[in-house]
Amino acid sequence: MQPSSIDLSELSSLLAKRAWDSHKGNYGHVLIIGGNAGMAGAALLAAEAAARTGAGLVSVATIEQHAAAALGTCKEIMVHGINTGCQLSNLLNKASVIAIGPGLGQDKWAHSMFQIATAFEGPSIFDADALHMLRESTQRNTNRILTPHPGEAASLLNCDTKTVQSDRNRMSQSIQKRFGGVCVLKGAGTLVASENALSISLNGNPGMASGGMGDALTGIIAGLCAQGLNTYDAAKMGVELHGQAADIAAKDGMRGMLASDLLLPLRKLIS
Repeated sequence: MQPSSIDLSELSSLLAKRAWDSHKGNYGHVLIIGGNAGMAGAALLAAEAAARTGAGLVSVATIEQHAAAALGTCKEIMVHGINTGCQLSNLLNKASVIAIGPGLGQDKWAHSMFQIATAFEGPSIFDADALHMLRESTQRNTNRILTPHPGEAASLLNCDTKTVQSDRNRMSQSIQKRFGGVCVLKGAGTLVASENALSISLNGNPGMASGGMGDALTGIIAGLCAQGLNTYDAAKMGVELHGQAADIAAKDGMRGMLASDLLLPLRKLIS
């Protein structure tokens, strides 16, 4: 299957104009799960991207020692120090969308969070370390979005990165077929594969080759799901917004561009 180009103008109509009497409860509650030792920034970046995309509420579930410091980073984000699966379950009950993986790690705490998160029935985005844990699962989920870069895709398919890059169209569809839902295969020409369709984003630039870009994308897609878009449309619109925001940010120079530089252009694009 050959991919079709993503048209942001067509997708923008899916986000209805906000009523004057609307409130935060109308635009969903995103829960980001991650930010293990030394990696709090990844979860917070995803959370702020979700907020800038228009989610009504955004929470972060992270390790307890990060919670206090994280609260001062973005005042609009609710941060919870989580030690047990029971604590996470309470947060899941309040969320409309979850994203797990940014800075998650692969220790005992991370695996505990992963096991609880897989029971969530709403839209869920799996990224980074959550993808490495998912590869052992045989469970398919139609309400899930996977966002691997080529190395993570190779891990999911038990092959090498060169094989993934040699036929990105087929590899993205193979991941979708194995795990269900939607696969976003990141890279130059990010692909979005659903069961019956394949799309490609032609925007973006080499300035995006820096840490945190994937975390921002995860948050953007989660924010769109929170506002009612289905998983395929949210993934398509998310990758296109991500790429276009990066192209705007790159006007000030590609070298040294940070993922957080995309947040203000993102707000303008989504509006």
